[in-house]
Amino acid sequence: MGAIPTQRETVSCAGGASAPAGEVSARECARAHVTLLGSSLAPGAARATVRAALADWAAPGLPGAQHLTGHLVADALVVVSELVTNAVVHAGTDVEVVCRLEETGALVVEVTDHHPARTPRGGDRETPDETPEYGRGLGLVAALSEAWGITYRPGTKTVWARLTAASGEAAERVEAHAGERGPRRGARSAAGAEPPASPGDPAGTVCAADGADGPESPRWPDWGDGTAGPGRRGVHDREWLGRGALSFLAEASDLLAGQLDEDLVASLTGQLIVPRLADWCAVWLDDESLGRGAWGDDGGAAVGARLARVWHSSESRVDDLWLALEKDPPRARDPWRSGPVAHPWPGDALGPHAAHGAALAYRLVAGGRPLGTLVIGRAGTARFPDEISGLVEDLSRRVALAIGAARQYARQATISAVLQRGLLPGAVAEIPGVRSALVYEPCDKGGPSGDFYDLFPAGDGRWCFTVGDVQGKGPEAAVVIGLARPWLRLLAREGYGVPDVLDRLNQLLLDDATEAADAAARALIAAGGRPVAPGDGPQTRFLSLLYGELVPVGDGVVRCTLASAGHPLPLLLSPDGSVRTVAEPGTLLGVLEDATYTSETFELRSGETLLCVTDGVTERRSGSRQFDDGDGLAAALAGCAGLDAGLVAERIRRLVHEFGARPPEDDLALLVLQAE
Repeated sequence: MGAIPTQRETVSCAGGASAPAGEVSARECARAHVTLLGSSLAPGAARATVRAALADWAAPGLPGAQHLTGHLVADALVVVSELVTNAVVHAGTDVEVVCRLEETGALVVEVTDHHPARTPRGGDRETPDETPEYGRGLGLVAALSEAWGITYRPGTKTVWARLTAASGEAAERVEAHAGERGPRRGARSAAGAEPPASPGDPAGTVCAADGADGPESPRWPDWGDGTAGPGRRGVHDREWLGRGALSFLAEASDLLAGQLDEDLVASLTGQLIVPRLADWCAVWLDDESLGRGAWGDDGGAAVGARLARVWHSSESRVDDLWLALEKDPPRARDPWRSGPVAHPWPGDALGPHAAHGAALAYRLVAGGRPLGTLVIGRAGTARFPDEISGLVEDLSRRVALAIGAARQYARQATISAVLQRGLLPGAVAEIPGVRSALVYEPCDKGGPSGDFYDLFPAGDGRWCFTVGDVQGKGPEAAVVIGLARPWLRLLAREGYGVPDVLDRLNQLLLDDATEAADAAARALIAAGGRPVAPGDGPQTRFLSLLYGELVPVGDGVVRCTLASAGHPLPLLLSPDGSVRTVAEPGTLLGVLEDATYTSETFELRSGETLLCVTDGVTERRSGSRQFDDGDGLAAALAGCAGLDAGLVAERIRRLVHEFGARPPEDDLALLVLQAE
């Protein structure tokens, strides 16, 4: 079954009985626990464990067992199956399953995985008539449970659900769930982006559903909507403010500072505030491209602002609250003031016990730019305590800074992606009689790579190809590639031979470096001899390059002329599995003014394969070893005999990745050319 042996505990609820410390609560009568491997067998093994445990508990007549109706047992099996399926598919780690029976007859199912950074699927993204392959989703769990939520602890995430005999009757209400979507935004709120351990809560953050604060959290009297009564809330405020407010802000800053997506920041903000500081909250994000014109002089709503996240301590109220808030977005007379201002209460959207309350809106401003609005609300009170509103104002400043940083990162990532696309060919040319395959994997997804490639027609029945590697990465690498690739194409189409192209490109890079040094010297003189900031001085610009020319001559033969400028040498694979190098080493481009380059010409015959790579392949590390130690690349290529170009490229890529336990730390590019 893929399971570690099941451990079950049965604890009597009779007076004087004691439960193992930290294991069984005073309300708990029995517990079953199993650890499962993260495989497709886990859901079935979890169902079998829960089914057997429930049968065991019913036999001796434990307190609460009389409530284990057929509906309740069936719902528990469905819930545990859904939660385990979600954990296996979307976390991919081993899964711990706990089923607990309380003396009230309630069942609590807990499924813990070890990948808290991944989001459980809510099922609300599926089309109405489609059953997703990973299960019905958390929408079904919400429908079958009295309460459910997510508890975060360092290194783990637990999704829990509490089922009662009353909630078991929900089975009839969800028979047609396969053809309906779950709560549109309800599932998203509970299953939205998850934070690690909560600031100010050493046990971990609990994302509550239906008013529950988690299966292990203390409860206080509420109004049935997940909103605590004002008396108990005041006591809770004083206790919490005296105990954890300062650490809350400090740890919230750490949590928000590491996020690079504004929607994730908005989601984390809701989880930090609800239910600790407010019954509900919402985050609007402004369209920054509209600038100050997004707000009118009359204090109207922001143009282009979107409601990014809505949280409520009662999961069942999120949908109605979302709709109400969308109809009445925040309006600010001074969009650049971050202090709290009154916000209209969302009417009857929160139910009869929360028809009145206090709501405050905080503009999210960072660097003088309005980024959005945070709105919080509490039912049954005329105003927020000053301590709470001040604390949320401090938190809103941190949220604004995090959103600003996320947007800056997004802008830089967009610029880098556009720049990267401009530095590489839009399409690879097709060569008559030659099959080609390419693998290109930049190490840094957020910036320009130092590796580049090209394959283009040069006229007169010639096609040229190149694989290069620039010193360094980022903008400096982009400058060199921006110089080299257009010049290579221009020189090739002007009819220059392979050695002449390298000679002229070498001189171009040297001339460019000289001009850069002269400009830096003039800047130093203009600065009065003050030191130049790092990165402002002349930059060394050189690159390694493999450059070749292909001319089909008929009968499955292609004449190939190529040269290497300080680049890993290309390998030629014959149909019999033998491998040899087909070029001589040369000097890096942009280093020596008197460097000369020579080429080698050979015939690429039917079934022969030419492999060109960058040093991201040859120097891939595993401890102190490199992939090409002992002609490792040649040995890998020899094992590709009989494969077509695409399979050769994929096999080499896979072997490079599998060589080390950690992901590659350098850019990776390889080009395969194979005569048909």
